[in-house]
Amino acid sequence: MPHIRIALSQFRPNKGEYAENVARIGAVIAQAAQLDPRPALVIFPETATSGYFVEGGVKELAVTAGTLARDLAAAYEGPAIDVVVGFYERFQNHIHNSALYVTLSKQKPEVRHVHRKVFLPTYGVFDEERFVDRGQEGVRSFETGWGGKAAILICEDAWHSLAATVAALEGAQLVIVPSASPARGLGEPEDEDCEGETLPASVVRWERIVRGIAEEHGVFVALANLVGFEGGKGFPGASAVIDPTGRVIARGPLFDEALLTADIDLDSLTTARSDSPLLADLQSALPVLTKSLSGAKQDQKVRFDPAANGSPAHGAQRTAHVGVFAKRTQENDPLAIDPELTRKWLVSFLKDEVVRRRGFKKGLVGLSGGVDSALTAFLAAEALGRENIIGVRMPYRTSSPESLAHAQLVIDKLGIPSVTVDISDAVDGYLKQVGDVDPHRLGNVMARDRMIVLFDLSAKHKALPLGTSNKSERLLGYFTWHGDDAPPVNPLGDLFKTQVWTLARHVGVPEEIVAKPATADLIKGQTDEGDLGVSYLHADRILYHLIRGEEPVGFPKEELEIVRKRLDSTHWKRRLPTVAVVSQTAIGEFYLRPVDY
Repeated sequence: MPHIRIALSQFRPNKGEYAENVARIGAVIAQAAQLDPRPALVIFPETATSGYFVEGGVKELAVTAGTLARDLAAAYEGPAIDVVVGFYERFQNHIHNSALYVTLSKQKPEVRHVHRKVFLPTYGVFDEERFVDRGQEGVRSFETGWGGKAAILICEDAWHSLAATVAALEGAQLVIVPSASPARGLGEPEDEDCEGETLPASVVRWERIVRGIAEEHGVFVALANLVGFEGGKGFPGASAVIDPTGRVIARGPLFDEALLTADIDLDSLTTARSDSPLLADLQSALPVLTKSLSGAKQDQKVRFDPAANGSPAHGAQRTAHVGVFAKRTQENDPLAIDPELTRKWLVSFLKDEVVRRRGFKKGLVGLSGGVDSALTAFLAAEALGRENIIGVRMPYRTSSPESLAHAQLVIDKLGIPSVTVDISDAVDGYLKQVGDVDPHRLGNVMARDRMIVLFDLSAKHKALPLGTSNKSERLLGYFTWHGDDAPPVNPLGDLFKTQVWTLARHVGVPEEIVAKPATADLIKGQTDEGDLGVSYLHADRILYHLIRGEEPVGFPKEELEIVRKRLDSTHWKRRLPTVAVVSQTAIGEFYLRPVDY
């Protein structure tokens, strides 16, 4: 039994499609079973049968463990193999986020274990405890089909050190961690095991967690991550197998489906536990460590013997002066990004959201001549193919000739199809009827008329309009509500303007577009920074701290107040319309279904 081959499937489920996903899981198992040597175990991520962010949809997508075992057996015909699959489970009139461990063979499938997630994250992007119940059986190890003992920790379970400790004390040799944790953080300083690849910050943190589990307890760890995007939140893949010394022995690719294989040598557990007997030490010391948990001696003071030996030090000479060191580590720019990782991330996002989730083959980008729309076009051309991106120029009679020329420069450089629609007659015809025109209203009408053009061309060309607003504009409210914020998919909406400049240069947007002053070009001579009264270089860093609940330091008071006031006063522009809640099925309050499901 010493050498076991395992396989981890970085799986991209079709959200909400249980039957389709189970059929695809069966196909992946069959593919794994044809490998030479054949894996003894295939591991799928958390919620592989449905997708993770299904919110109120869990009630219709949850199945019993017996149902899933039956359906997997029907989807797979091949030699005996162990399989782990994450799913939403119905169990004794409760719904859980669970993982099934089953041996599939030509006989009836043998359910060996079901782990029900204990720690349900309800913070940040997570709201699990609203939709599923906490597992009540804790963490257990169990016998596998390949002869060893395993335990399962689902995602957040692994972040709590006690859960892994229980698994190891129960005798687990392999800790299986199915996960559906969205990537966050545009690049982390390379970890020693990252092999020169910059990973999302959350992935690096994940690897530190599972490597710590492996090294502290002398176990193998298999981390199987979901891939794909759900509502803009991207599951990164980068699944990993960790040996009992804490070393990454295999890692999957970022953002792509893959079947990752690794051989684990169970005999190496003996060597690892002998060289670092932390688990044996824990087993011996556990009764001492847990003595105070009973509460019986909570108020008892510590016992110690009084002074009775040694020599008094009253007369000892006070000599050496000790140097004081307070070396500070150099602070990194909080807005620094790894541009290649960011490019890969956003291209994967567009592929998933436009083609896979929404079923469009083509995209539309309104090209203003500015860096945001140019960058969106560059990313979209890579994601969907140049022939599938339509660049749309929508000049008004007062638009800068430079804006038109720079938009054409993007069209020519990418070699994409283009359309030019002059909006002057439409805008002037409307404003002539209502009268009393001022520059602010003129700009709003122009922005909204451009959205009419994009959505009409969307219907004509069966192409999805792509958003171009960046995070700085969104936080400052520097956009037209239901105007330039209207496209349903936006790759740049979580990038500050200064980050957009970095990424634009990386992907090859012409320097004359990147370097020129940012402008909405709605009024002659207008610039963003002139309107805002603060540079993007300062505004971005002030915003970074404010939205994290921190007080920015080192900025002029006037600039701080400008940014703070705009952030606080424009929150309504970042929300859907406020609706009076009068029923028990109010959309977005009680009826909770993600936009992409």
